[in-house]
Amino acid sequence: MTIKLSADLRPSVGLLASRTRQNRTAFVSVLSVLTALFILLSIWRYGIVDGDAPRVSGTLTDLMRLLFGAGFLTLAALWGLGLWQWRVNLREHLPGSLSVEHLYELSPREFEQHVAGLFRSRGYRVEMRGRSGDLGVDLALTQDNGRRAIVQCKRYRHPIGPDIVRELFGTMLHERALHGFLVTTAEISDAARIWAADKPITLIDGRTLAELSAENR
Repeated sequence: MTIKLSADLRPSVGLLASRTRQNRTAFVSVLSVLTALFILLSIWRYGIVDGDAPRVSGTLTDLMRLLFGAGFLTLAALWGLGLWQWRVNLREHLPGSLSVEHLYELSPREFEQHVAGLFRSRGYRVEMRGRSGDLGVDLALTQDNGRRAIVQCKRYRHPIGPDIVRELFGTMLHERALHGFLVTTAEISDAARIWAADKPITLIDGRTLAELSAENR
């Protein structure tokens, strides 16, 4: 079974992006000021000092040329670094881009809300049940035709093994659900995938979740 999802982002992820933009803006501002000062010094150096060249020793002239050359190369390197970082950040924060690390930044409850939003975008009616006594069900899904499914949300870093998939399958039987979804920020082991292969279970790992979440941002 395939599923195509969209996402609601946590406020703290937005705050993180905002701080990144602020840091980038500050870097560009400082670099712009330094560049403007360098241009003004260059005008003074070559427009005024060269006019007084007979009164300036050859050693001092060579030293000033060396310093200006070093300053030019430094500014060029900084602008190159800034452009490269801008391109990286652009790829990371474009609509349609969301990393596993961003998803892991969510608290467990926020992660469940995030996943709930993804399923709602696909037309499911979603009941959030991830509380004490939920019997392993984080989300209960209902389609328009009345078919029921359950979701377990695992905000993990370590790989998911077959024991967790077996737990999901047991919960499905208890809930009399026709399908089960395991949604995680982690990788899913080959053993877990093999165990789920012949069962009505969809496994969504961190990379897949990031891609699906990003599709309709």
